[in-house]
Amino acid sequence: MSRIGKKPVEIPAGVEIKVTEDNTVYVTGPKGALSEKISKLISVELKDGVLSVTRAGDDKAARSAHGLSRSLIANMVTGVTAGFEKKLQINGVGYKAEKKGDVLVLSLGYSHPVELKDPEGLSTETPAPTEIIVKGVSKAAVGNYAAIVRAFRPPEPYKGKGVKYENEVIRRKEGKTGKK
Repeated sequence: MSRIGKKPVEIPAGVEIKVTEDNTVYVTGPKGALSEKISKLISVELKDGVLSVTRAGDDKAARSAHGLSRSLIANMVTGVTAGFEKKLQINGVGYKAEKKGDVLVLSLGYSHPVELKDPEGLSTETPAPTEIIVKGVSKAAVGNYAAIVRAFRPPEPYKGKGVKYENEVIRRKEGKTGKK
């Protein structure tokens, strides 16, 4: 049995969960509302403020969907209560980010600034010119948008210039002068 899947999901105060007949889970909380369609091989039950996820059979598809379904529901509960955030750092001479209204403007060494409008349900902050914080309710949406921002100038291995995640480690290379 899945170690993650058999853990119950604790429902904090102020969070409302509704499971429909077609296995769609709706989670509403103080920060917003999310929904996710769960596989038909999985059943979701809500009892006494605790949500449990069980699987019908023991075939490979049901086993693989068990832990995934529980994680998706737990992430929705965390998202509507605390929210998610990803921090990005910009390294490089002249590389910077600034916020103009709901548009993130990136200067990443191109001939033009890169302008990104914040997607629905997400917000970005620039506490410093070399830092970007992406915040939102959905863990997948926050990670996706952070990856889009990072893809404009991924960090390169020789000088480490580019946009990287806060805790990302860039493996550095020596360059041409390394061999003597």
